Amino acid sequence: MNKLKLRLQLEQFFLEDIGDRDVSSDLIFGKAGSGEIVFIAKESGVFCGEEVIRTGFELLDKTSIVEMMTSDGQQVDKGQKLAIVKGNIAELLKGERVILNLVQRMSGIATKTREAVLTLGSVTTRICDTRKTTPGLRMLEKYAVRCGGGFNHRYGLYDAVMIKDNHISFAGSITKAVSEVREQIGHMVKIEVETETKEQVLEAVACKVDCIMFDNRTPAEIKEFIPLVPEGIMTEASGGITLDNLSSYRETGVDYISLGFLTHTVKALDISVKVNI
Repeated sequence: MNKLKLRLQLEQFFLEDIGDRDVSSDLIFGKAGSGEIVFIAKESGVFCGEEVIRTGFELLDKTSIVEMMTSDGQQVDKGQKLAIVKGNIAELLKGERVILNLVQRMSGIATKTREAVLTLGSVTTRICDTRKTTPGLRMLEKYAVRCGGGFNHRYGLYDAVMIKDNHISFAGSITKAVSEVREQIGHMVKIEVETETKEQVLEAVACKVDCIMFDNRTPAEIKEFIPLVPEGIMTEASGGITLDNLSSYRETGVDYISLGFLTHTVKALDISVKVNI
């Protein structure tokens, strides 16, 4: 995770919530000393957000002290203490909600990713995310996927070529779209093509692309397509894959399975913050 970017994002998140001041905390505790709060898991799951807690409270109070009692990617149990933070009472209360919101969402993503990895139960096929992330939170959400045992797909439109069905329709064919791209990109940029039919798979293979996605294809269809793809071209399955049918893709031979639900419909892990007495 980029710590400089994290600091900048947290500053914006705090400004959105605090505005000019925290009327409640500043008026009640403006002259008060230090106190302690504790993060507690209210359900079992995979924790993620250690750096958010450390950096967030440090931004508000440079004298704050964070004691982590778990670390990113670790399984936690209901009732387990996750972190204790000591600092100025008013600043603790100002940062509590923003930090907790982020940690709960990141931990929910890490937990769902771990569940998907275990459900697939494959040593050869990797689970990865998509671009279906919350605007502004992509870095944090993709980091949470890694903490859950998954892998990251491209970060945005800028770091890899992905030729989808609409690109193909506008260009006229996979061949034309790939040719246009190849004339302009550098050798370090990979090209992936989305396919739905045997004919499209063969056309993508002929174009010698780097990765072929089987879009909304059944496990049986993927098993039929895989032998058509030579070694050196990666394969990916995406679309219509849920936790309920994920295990049926275990023996397809595909290299990656990308799952949008890891980030766009995830349930936050229930975590609370209490005064540590």
